[in-house]
Order: sequence, then structure tokens, then C-alpha cells
Amino acid sequence: MQTGTIITLGLYFALMIAIGFYAWRKSTADADDYILGGRQVGPAVTALAAGAADMSGWLMMGLPGALYVTGLAESWIAIGLFIGAFANWIIVAPRLREQTVSVGDALTIPEFLGKKFKDKSNLLRLVSSIVIIIFFTLYSSSGLVAGGKLFQSAFGADYVTGIWITAAVVVAYVVMGGFLAVSLTDFVQGTIMVIALIAVPAIAYFSLGNEQSLTGILNTIDPNLLSLTQGTTVLGVISAAAWGLGYFGQPHIIVRFMGIRSVDDIPTARNIGMAWMGLCMLGALAIGLVGRAWTSANGIALADPETIFVEMAKSLLSPLLYGFVLAAILAAVMSTISAQLLVTASSLTEDVYRLFFNRTLTDTQSVNVGRLFVLLVAAVAIMLAWNPDSSVLGLVSNAWAGFGAAFGPVIILSLTWRKMTRNGALAGMIVGAATVIAWTALGWSSWLYEIVPGFIAAWIAVVAVSLMGKPHEATDAEA
Repeated sequence: MQTGTIITLGLYFALMIAIGFYAWRKSTADADDYILGGRQVGPAVTALAAGAADMSGWLMMGLPGALYVTGLAESWIAIGLFIGAFANWIIVAPRLREQTVSVGDALTIPEFLGKKFKDKSNLLRLVSSIVIIIFFTLYSSSGLVAGGKLFQSAFGADYVTGIWITAAVVVAYVVMGGFLAVSLTDFVQGTIMVIALIAVPAIAYFSLGNEQSLTGILNTIDPNLLSLTQGTTVLGVISAAAWGLGYFGQPHIIVRFMGIRSVDDIPTARNIGMAWMGLCMLGALAIGLVGRAWTSANGIALADPETIFVEMAKSLLSPLLYGFVLAAILAAVMSTISAQLLVTASSLTEDVYRLFFNRTLTDTQSVNVGRLFVLLVAAVAIMLAWNPDSSVLGLVSNAWAGFGAAFGPVIILSLTWRKMTRNGALAGMIVGAATVIAWTALGWSSWLYEIVPGFIAAWIAVVAVSLMGKPHEATDAEA
């Protein structure tokens, strides 16, 4: 590895640890600080933190790889996600920030649902916690797979070594600084990501030269690469665009809305977040298409399409700038893993350990228990990521669908529909998660993405069961 690359990556890792140390000194005094940053995070940090937590390794590796192979038909995923993210900021963000306070300062999504529907049995908190723990552990493993592939492709390093390095840095700053560390590192990582996503495909495009047009090369390879519809079906388009439904049920994203300074800051955060997301999506699409033309023009055989971003940067940039691109990919991976580890550990601490094993847990004890759970979840995710043949996009799609179906309808309706009941919420989560698991197990995901039937089934279950019961009492925020 070149000295310049090592220097850049070393500076990046040092910055992440430094931010974790700063957050540890500033905002880990109690559970509210560690889990939600004291609800004092500004709009710009919230915006990029929500975006970076979402845009994991699949944005840098999975999506460009899919575009590289299939072409613009895969862009329906990006289109659906952009629309879904915007709707999430409009529908969920202001209501969730307001209602998580009004129900009694809920720190986690399961706690919010339990308090919202006055569930004295705590069954709702337990079931929602189980869903979070199962799907987020799987989701976190997808990020580690991306980290392992990155080190393997970029440095010729051992895949498992890449997993350990990625996990070690993430765990260090999450354990130290909690929510504030995750948010601040996400802000820095989001900035690095958008610069790299725009710069690398632009440099690759201009390297093709005037005598070789991008469209000409792509048409020579396969005319379908430039078509939004060729090579796909109506159900294929629906499946890809349906990724946008997942936003409403992603705890690691919507928890950012709970930590923002005030409801009044949400419009500013939304505008910043959507502008950032739009640039990142365009960059990822460009990497896939420009990368396909660039490899063809230069006679490069790519063994793994998901490494196209790495290969372009390695060939086109100086060692110092190449290190910056690697840092951007690591940023995408680490920002998502850190958010997921914190949400999972927080749920294990507040919704399982405190609720069922130690109700007298002090604030200091709660923070320390949360740190231990971060280590535990990370260890399990490492084991799940051990297989180097795992597909980043495949692992993410399963977890994304699981959360989207289990929590999406429940979150939307709990925030907007007064007739919803505790049993309705339980039914929605169970039916949504079960439908996704069954649909995948039966092999039907090949013709329709499992989030579609899962989301629909969960919505119907929430409404049907709620109408059979007694509505909960409205809070001040709902009135």
C-alpha cells in the first residue's frame, strides 16, 4: 500500500476516534445523553446523520455494482428511496420528535410504542425489541461484509482482517460517545461521501476522452444499459421502487428525528438532507454507468462488480486521494453500522434489561450496560459476516424489508391515526415481519420484493385488529 494512502486512512481513523472522545467528555452523563444526545442535535448534523446512517456500503458498492451489471433499470431503487426519504421527513419526523416527548420522554422506538399505547404488560416493547435485535444484527453484518470486501479489494488484505479493522474503529467511538459521537461522525462521514461520489465518476468520465462518448460505449456493450425499462418488468420496477417504503420503519434513521433540537429545526434539516441525498444518489448511479464504460474502454476485467468504485479510484487517483476515496467507502459502511449498533444496544438496555431484569438501573449503570451490549452485538455481527461470498445488497435488502414491513405501517399509523390500539401495533409488527420471512423463504422475492407484501399485510393487520378493539387515549401532541 502506498504511503499516501496509509496517511489518509490513518488520519480518518484518528478523526473518528477523536470525535468519539469528544462526545464521551461532552454527552454521556446519563441515558438520555448516551441514547439521544440530550435531544440537542442541530439540523445540519441531524440531516447528514440520518442520511449517512441510511447510505451504507450498498450506496458505494452494492448499488453501483447493480448499475454496472444491469444499467439504468436498477435506478428505480434510487428513485424509490428518494421519494420515501422525503415522505419520511414530512410524515414521521415532526410527529415522532413531538410525541416521543409527550408520552413521557421515550428514548427508544419500543419504549415510545409501549408508552403510546399504555401497554402495562410490556409485550409490545418486548416484541418490537426482538424485531430490532434480529434484523439489526443481520443488517450490521452487511456493513462488515462491505468493510471486509473493501480491504480485500483495495489492499489485497485478508477479508476477515478487514472485518476486524472496520468493527474495531466503529465500536471504539460508539462505546465512548454514544448518540452524539455517532451523529458527529456521521456528519463528517456524510461530507466525505458526497465529495468522493461526485469527484470519482467525473474524473473517470473525462478520462474517456472526446473521441469516446459515454453513451456510445454503453450502447456498444448493451443498449439496455441506458434504458429505465428494458431488461425489467412492471413487477421489477415496483420491487425496486418499493425500497422507499422501508424508510418509515428503519429505527436507526427515525431515531435521528427524536434527537433533533426542536420540531422547528426539521424543515431546515429536511432540505439539507434531501439535497445531500440527491447528490449521493446521482454519484452512485454515475459510478455504475461510467465505471462500465471505463472498464470496457480500458480492457479491464472486473471480477466483482461491487468493487467498481475502488478500482476506478485506484487507477485514476494519486495514493493520497485514493486513500480519501477508501475513507469515503469506509465512512458509508461505518456510519450505518454505528447507528445500528447504538439502536440495538439501546433497545437491549432500556427495553429488555432495565424492563425485565433491573428496574432500579441508575443512569451511569444504564450507559455502561449499553456499552457492553454494543460489544456483544458487534461480536455476533462479525460472526455473521464471516462468509466473504455474501452480497452486500442482498443482505441489506432482507434487513431493510424486515424493518420496513414490521415497523413502517405501525410507526405511520401510531403517529397519525387515533383509533390504533396496542393489539393493532402487535399484529402489524408480527404479520409484517412474518410475511417478509415467509416470502423470502419461499423464494418469491425473485419476482416481487418482499417488502411489498409485508408492508401491505402489516397495514391491513394494524387497521383490522385496531378496529376490533378500544382506541387509546390521545396524548397532547395528537390532540
